[in-house]
Amino acid sequence: MQDILINWSPQETRVALVEHGAVQELHVERTLERGLVGNIYLGKVSRVLPGMQSAFIDVGLERTAFLHVADIVAPFTPGSRPSAPAPERDHRNGGPMVPIEKQVFEGQSLLVQVIKDPIGTKGARLSTQISIAGRLLVFLPQDNHIGVSQKIPSDQRESLRARMLALIEAAAAADSGGVVPANTGGFILRTNGEDSSDAELAEDIAYLRKTWSRIREASSRMPPMSLLHQDLSLLQRVLRDMTSEDTQTIRIDSREQFEVLLNFGLEYMPQAAGKLQHYKGERPIFDLYSVDEEIAKALGRRVELKSGGYLVVDQTEALTTVDVNTGGFVGARNFDDTIFKTNLEAAQAIARQLRLRNLGGIIIVDFIDMGRDDHREQVLAEFRKQLARDRVKTTAGGFSQLGLVEMTRKRTRESLAHMLCEPCAACGGQGIVKTARSVAYDAMREILREARQFTPREFRIVSSPQVIELFLDEESQHLAGLSDFIGKPISLQSEPAIGQGQYDIVLL
Repeated sequence: MQDILINWSPQETRVALVEHGAVQELHVERTLERGLVGNIYLGKVSRVLPGMQSAFIDVGLERTAFLHVADIVAPFTPGSRPSAPAPERDHRNGGPMVPIEKQVFEGQSLLVQVIKDPIGTKGARLSTQISIAGRLLVFLPQDNHIGVSQKIPSDQRESLRARMLALIEAAAAADSGGVVPANTGGFILRTNGEDSSDAELAEDIAYLRKTWSRIREASSRMPPMSLLHQDLSLLQRVLRDMTSEDTQTIRIDSREQFEVLLNFGLEYMPQAAGKLQHYKGERPIFDLYSVDEEIAKALGRRVELKSGGYLVVDQTEALTTVDVNTGGFVGARNFDDTIFKTNLEAAQAIARQLRLRNLGGIIIVDFIDMGRDDHREQVLAEFRKQLARDRVKTTAGGFSQLGLVEMTRKRTRESLAHMLCEPCAACGGQGIVKTARSVAYDAMREILREARQFTPREFRIVSSPQVIELFLDEESQHLAGLSDFIGKPISLQSEPAIGQGQYDIVLL
């Protein structure tokens, strides 16, 4: 069973998903930094790159967005020349693909949707396959496919598909005067729509079709680089995407936003709206489960395990590594059991940390080496079981020859650390700085170079107190020798505001 806590303020919305008293997921949305996934734009092709089979699309954001050929499907392009036929994209069967330079051209207007937020220095990733999510259904206006969520039991899917097809054709016939058009659009039944009535499904179909009509109408009258449709806010997505039958309560600490969310829920998601509660307690809502403490821990490298072991999580540009260590855990009967129990606990903790930190991309897990094959199989099975609880798509391989587990987790937005933190000004995000002695030697080499080009009256070293202290003590003889060698005095100036890894040479 799970509870959802919502901490709202005008500048920021924070959502914590709690299961069995432990925080499992954290979502943060800032008013000035709202996510873009789901937004639909009328973009303008600024550059086509045949060598990369991709194009840069200007949608009015700070950085141009990225469109790969695999994400182009029969684009709706108002005011542009006809595009090539939709490419075959069945990569599993090795089907041919029309090159991107034959599908798009510079200056072309293109209806696109954001499928990945800008991350780091990369722009947003786009697709011309438009999908509009409703309460019960997802609408695919450029497709005729009728699908059912994979989470719905397979023995019910065919009957649900037939039922949906009848509703869709009836709605399309009503809109077009009794004749079912060839292209009615595709729909996917969401998991929470399994037990919905025909009336509820028909209402969602009408809402999604109306939304698509509004988007198409806007695309024909608005200029390129215009936002045509914006996805729901984080508050609204809590009801649409995060609430399930396992959710007991959704508590929010703002009376005003509670009323807004309740009205939205009663109109679109009445079942979820019934779980909404206004939190009136004196303690901050996130104090109920120490959520702020969990956020602080999720920003650190080291994660303590209850057994005494610990994880070390390092996030880099290319991938994330997770190292498992026994630490102070010595409670098992023998060494093999100690390692096995630590790895089992780590498998659960790692899956939770991936959700909590929203880590995506390639992830390498270095479990402690296990000598027994049955232990390795049990740890891997437990790890996959915990990953299966993740709402974001994950894939995990087996143990490699080096004893590592390689996995991927779909990356759709910035990680928690990238959202809440920035690189350290002193170390440039490396996590390390040069020692005071290294900086002192760098400064002396710089003086030697400067002395060959300039003839000032005096050289002055401006650096941190640690470096200056070293020059006055252990390195005083070397500094005096350098002064004699260049024939110029060298003075020192301590500047507490300067980081340890920095210095400046002033010519006087």
